[in-house]
Amino acid sequence: MSKSLARVVQALRAAGVDATPVETTGEARTAEAAAIEANCALDQIVKSILFQGESGQLYLFLTAGGNRVDATLAQSLTGESLSRAGGDRVRQVTGFAIGGVAPIGHLTPLPTFLDPRLQDFSVVWVAAGTPRHIFATDPATLIQITAARIASFTA
Repeated sequence: MSKSLARVVQALRAAGVDATPVETTGEARTAEAAAIEANCALDQIVKSILFQGESGQLYLFLTAGGNRVDATLAQSLTGESLSRAGGDRVRQVTGFAIGGVAPIGHLTPLPTFLDPRLQDFSVVWVAAGTPRHIFATDPATLIQITAARIASFTA
C-alpha cells in the first residue's frame, strides 16, 4: 500500500468512518474518468481543487465533478487573491500528487469549502490519495471529516 493511500485509510479509521478505498481498473485522475470507474453520475465525484492565496496559504475547494470553481466567489470566501496551486506546492502541503488529492490525510490541515451540489446525493466518490483509488461516503460524513464550510463558489 502506498504511503498516500495509507494516510487516507488511517484518517478514515481515526475519524471512525467505515469506508474502504477501492482500486479502480483504470486511472481516475479526472472527474470524468472517476465517474466511469465508480459507475456514477459526474456530479457524484468530489473534485479536490487547491488554490493558493497571496499569503501562501492553500485552500481546498471540494466541488461536484461537473462544476468549476469561480475565482471571484472563491476569493470572497478566503479574503485574498487566489491562483491555482502548482503541483509541487500541492504535494508539499498535502502529501498528494495532483490527480489523487484526497480531502483528508493531508500533511498540513487546510481551510476547506464544500460545494452544496454534493449534498444532492446520498453517496459521493472521493479520491483516496492515488490516481487509482477512490472511496464512497455520504456528504454529511465528508463535511464532518474535512471540517468543510458549505459555501457557493461555483459558476
